[in-house]
Parts: sequence; C-alpha cells; structure tokens
Amino acid sequence: MIRSRSTNPRDPGSPSSPGGPATALETGPTPGLSSQVLGEQRPWLVRLLVALAATASLWYFGWLLVPGRVGNPWLYGLLVAAEMFNLVQAVGFWWTLLHDRTVRRSVPIAHYMTVDVLVPRYNEPVSVVEPVLSAALRLRGADVTVHLLDDGDDPEMAALAARVGARYVTREVHDGAKAGNINHALGLVDGEAVLVLDCDHVPHPELLRRTLGHLSDEKVAFVQTPQYYANADRNPVAAAAWAQQALFFGCIARGKDDMDAMFCCGTNVVFRRAALDDVGGFPQHSVTEDFELSLGMVQRGWRTAYVPEVLVQGLGPDDMASYAGQQLRWARGCLSALGRALTARVPLRIKAQYALSSLYFLSGWTVFVYLSLPIIRILTGEQAVAAASADAFLLHFAPYFLMALTLVAVGGGGTYSFQAFALQAASAWIHVVATFQVLLRKGGKFVVTPKEGGGSWQPLAVWPGLVLCTALVAVSAYGLAVDRSAGMLNNVAFCALHLAVIGTGISWALRPGRLAAAATRGLPVGEARWGTADGQPPADDVLVELGATR
Repeated sequence: MIRSRSTNPRDPGSPSSPGGPATALETGPTPGLSSQVLGEQRPWLVRLLVALAATASLWYFGWLLVPGRVGNPWLYGLLVAAEMFNLVQAVGFWWTLLHDRTVRRSVPIAHYMTVDVLVPRYNEPVSVVEPVLSAALRLRGADVTVHLLDDGDDPEMAALAARVGARYVTREVHDGAKAGNINHALGLVDGEAVLVLDCDHVPHPELLRRTLGHLSDEKVAFVQTPQYYANADRNPVAAAAWAQQALFFGCIARGKDDMDAMFCCGTNVVFRRAALDDVGGFPQHSVTEDFELSLGMVQRGWRTAYVPEVLVQGLGPDDMASYAGQQLRWARGCLSALGRALTARVPLRIKAQYALSSLYFLSGWTVFVYLSLPIIRILTGEQAVAAASADAFLLHFAPYFLMALTLVAVGGGGTYSFQAFALQAASAWIHVVATFQVLLRKGGKFVVTPKEGGGSWQPLAVWPGLVLCTALVAVSAYGLAVDRSAGMLNNVAFCALHLAVIGTGISWALRPGRLAAAATRGLPVGEARWGTADGQPPADDVLVELGATR
C-alpha cells in the first residue's frame, strides 16, 4: 500500500528543519560503552596467540593420534571425534579473530530516506513495549514511520500505539509467527528501508544515522547492529547470556563482517526494502528465519554490513527456563539450515563462516563425551587413551586447552566470563535435543523469549544438569570407596572439575533468593534499558560532526 508520509518534526535533519540540510553525525550511545561491552583487542597480540595456539594444537594432536595411544577403540574414537570437532571450531574462531577489525569508519547517509520501523509483538506487556515505540519515534536521520505489529490483538496495544503516535497493525490469519507478522506488514508499507526491532529493544536516536550510510552501497542488503542485554547488571542469567552474546557481537561479528559473512540476527537490523522484495520476504518455514533470510540474500548476490556499536538496548532472558527456550530455538533453526549453508552457491569463505555458526550447536555433544570418559573409567576400568600417565596427558593437553581459553578471553576483550562458560556447558543437553529434533524432522513452533522472568525456582528447567551432577557425585564416591590409586584420583578430579562447571551453570535455577535479590536492585525489568527511569536514551549524548553533508 503506497501512502504519503509526514515529516518527522523530531528530526533536526528533516527537510523542514530550520537551517536546511543537517550535517552527518558520528555518535554512539556513549563511545566507551561499545568498547566496554563488546571488547577491544590488540591485533599483534591476537596474531601471536594464534601462532602459539596452533603450535600447542600440533603438540597435543601429534601426541594423541599416535597409534599406540589407542585404549578402548570405541572410547578412543569418541574422544578423537570430539577433539577434532572442537579443533575445527577453534581454528574457525582463530581465523575469524584474525579478521577482526575493531575500528569501522562511519558512512554519511547518501540521501534522505523513508524508513518503516517494524516492531513485532505477541504477548509482551505495555511496560516493555512502550519505551521501544517512544524511542523509535525519536529516531533521527530519516523520514520515519513506526508500526506496532500486534499478533496478540490486544486492545491495550492499540491504545498505546494511538497514544504515542505509532501505527497499529493486526492481521486476520496469524501464521508464520514473527516472520509471517513482518511479511504481512511489508505488504502495507513502502519505505526505502525497513528497521526491525524486537519489542523489548530500545533504539538510540542516532541508530539510523549510524547505519543508513552503509546502504549507499547498492549491493548491501542489510546493516546489523549488536543486541545488548541491559538487564545483564541485575540478573545472573542475563549476565551470563550477555557474556556469550558479547563474544559473538564483538570479535566474531566484526571478523565475519570483514569477510562479508555477517548474518541478520532478527532485531536491530536495517534492511534495504528492495533486497527483502528480491528474496520474497522472511522465510516462514524456520524458527531462525533471520539466519535463513541472510543465506538467501547472499546467494542472490547481496552483501551484508555490521556496525559494532551498541545503538539498541534490550532485555535478555531473566531465568533458566527463558534461556533454555531461546537456545533450543536457535539450535534447532541453525542446525536445520546447515545443509543449505553447505550447499549454497556462495564464496567459500562465506559458506565456511555460515557453516561454523551452524556447527556450533553440535558442540554440546562433545561436552557429553568429555563427561562420560572419567565416569566410564571409574565404573569399568576402560579408558580412551592407553599407556599414558596423568602427567603425560596434562603435559600435552594443558597447553592446547589453556591457549584456546586465552584466545577466547583475549578475543572477547575480557567480556567472556566463567559464568558464561558454565552456562554453556550446563546447557549442552539443548544441542543434543535440537539435533534429534532436526534429524527426526520434528517441527517446533516459534516461542517468544519471555521478557519478564516466570520464576526463579526452576529445577525442571535444568533437570538434565541435575542428573549429570548427581551421577558425577555418586560415581566419584564409588570410585574413592573402591580404589585410591593415582589413576582413580585423576579421574575423580576430572569428575570434580565437571561438577564445578555444570553445578555453576545450573545453580541459578536452584537459588531463588539470589535471582530475587538481583531483580529488586535498581530499576524494575522493562525499565532498565539505557539506565533511565523511562527506559529512554539520555538526551545529552555527545555528537561528533564529520563535516560531510547528506
């Protein structure tokens, strides 16, 4: 539907603004925030550490793959398979790190564009949605129209849209979940660009000025910006989840961008409308429609861009049930797209980067392999590696493992935490479940990640971790009761290490007091974005003029 647009009176750069065309501006929410939460690194240090890590991996695998190391053939095969998988992931990470470009110059907007802001909503409350709409209406640098896409058909949402000045959109047939909701709206709007925001993600007024310039390249399909969890400082689950996200939206996304291999992440992304039309809109057959949309665009010759600045602040999962649901959806969707990523007719580097992102969601299998080996050794005496003392194993394995961890720490600029690692390990079962769902072609529906925690005491959300911890404790106790040789103590020590990691990862579902105390600190959930009482970005951010005009 073609319709006229009204000039945005809030935009000082609109054609009707006094003084004529405005100066192109460079800004971040606060310049220090992006580097603080996304991490910065020194290229020379990364290159040195990658060289050391590669040397350590050759040292370890050169020792492990000697034929005389084979103990029980089945266990040895499992160990080698797990280690080779993790080596592929590690090498892929090191490759991406070497392409990390922290500094990206801003690009002035080529011309004054019309932008439709689409905010899909299902069941989120007014307290979560209102700050997003209010902030979207204050976006600068374009002729902006904000649309609230309400799949919940909620009269309160209609009233909210009318109150703040956004357009309210519903549909008769609620198919295709978020992708279907957006596709329906695309048939009603005609802007040159489309900004998609999840209904809990509050944009900074300068978001469009920092992104639209990249669309001056006619081959760029979309510009992605990071997803930042503003509640990470008040909720342990959100904090650990954000530390995982920070690693991706920091060094990994910057590296992918340098190789033209960044993909859309569902929110905080500005699309060229022509690119969306070219691929027929969002795919509705996947629960990770953003990943598959990106793959489809790249196959048709479109390029992608990434702006590594925190220009939007949202809310992360507040409890373990929310986190598990989010991760299961991502894992199932990315694994289901693996085949298409491997067969896509795209440059090899892009194919490899997309495949690495999909394959990550198989890493949970390796956690179970590592957990099972000391348990099997204690119970049966069988072991994967023969004729190796604990000292010999650690001498070869420890340098490789420590260098891999060091590169994650350095690559993440200090943002990746032990809690994030523990949460990932404790959630390994999610990757296993997702694998079976994909292999069995079990359909799954799109489930919105709750924006307000449903409760802190959630043992059912971590029951696989509880089973693993119980097994580790019971097997260790049994082993110490029957044998206290050096070999037995070594395996009990590995069980204790796994127990510490898994136990930390599941602890937040079993400590309601900790989560409750954290949730009551500072601002309530839904109003914490940008650290202000109304969830809006502060008005006194410093803007730096570039001198170019648009």
